[in-house]
Amino acid sequence: MKFCSECAHPVSLQIPPDDNRMRYVCSNCGAIHYQNPKMVIGSIPVWERDGELRVLLCKRAIEPQYGFWTLPAGFMENGETTSAAAQRETEEEAGARIQLHELFSLLNVPHVHQVHLFYRATLLDIDYAAGIESLEVALFTEAEIPWEEIAFPTVEITLRAFFSDLKKIRQEGGHFSLHAQDIFKPMRPGLAPK
Repeated sequence: MKFCSECAHPVSLQIPPDDNRMRYVCSNCGAIHYQNPKMVIGSIPVWERDGELRVLLCKRAIEPQYGFWTLPAGFMENGETTSAAAQRETEEEAGARIQLHELFSLLNVPHVHQVHLFYRATLLDIDYAAGIESLEVALFTEAEIPWEEIAFPTVEITLRAFFSDLKKIRQEGGHFSLHAQDIFKPMRPGLAPK
């Protein structure tokens, strides 16, 4: 940040009085500009028929990680709830209508100043289509997921936790758990998938 969004004068990094962190502060009007993590919200849309469960993934048509697979997700907009953001992103990226369920994963990604939330979801039908940020959209069983082509650590962690919970539920009963984790490793380099 170089200029104040209140008065357009230059800002400088300093610790404001009664604070303990560096902030951008305007020397002209005194405005303190707080910068907070961005929320990335998505869903785990599934379709199950005859005991076979498939998850809907999107192949990215944008950077970062162009050409890699991800769950439908994106930045939360002002004025919307996290559940509304999950539904909107699923519709925008995958053209899919979903019934949203409970929050499944909460992943802190401090090195990029983000928090990722993924909700469980059920596809209402299989009338889906790639949006402008997706090259293609497809349903995958766990065995079919292109694990080496998953775009982000948060998506891989969420998918592995989802299928682990699903296996336990099918064997022992019970329900899905909320999974929370801190991610400190960067995403894999954006090499084009095969």
